[in-house]
Amino acid sequence: VQLVESGGGLVQPGGSLRLSCAASGSIFSINTMCWHRQAPGKQRELVAAITSGGTTNYADSVKGRFTISRDNAKKTVYLQMNSLKPEDTAVYYCNAEVRLKIFSAWSDYWGQGTQVTVSS
Repeated sequence: VQLVESGGGLVQPGGSLRLSCAASGSIFSINTMCWHRQAPGKQRELVAAITSGGTTNYADSVKGRFTISRDNAKKTVYLQMNSLKPEDTAVYYCNAEVRLKIFSAWSDYWGQGTQVTVSS
C-alpha cells in the first residue's frame, strides 16, 4: 500500500492550496483518512479527519479555513486550505486506516509528506 501526497508548495499569507493524497495497492477498503502536520521543532498534530461515511473533524486551529474531503472511488483524500497563515507552515502527511482483505485487521499507512510554506 502506498499513499502519495501532492499539492504542497510556497504560498503567501491569505492564499490557498489544495493537497491530495492517493492510496494505491491491494486494498479491500479504507476507513478513516486523515491529514497531520509537523512543524520544525514541534510534535506531529492531527489537522483533519474524515470517515468513510463522510463525517469530518478538524483541529481548532484550522476550523473554518480548511476543508477535508474524499473520493472513495479514487481512494483519494483532499485538504483544501484557505486563508493560510505563516503558522500553517509544516510538512503535511496523510494517513489512512486500511483493510487489505475482507477479514484482515485494520492497519495504518502513512504518506511521505509534502511541504507547505506560508511566507511573504
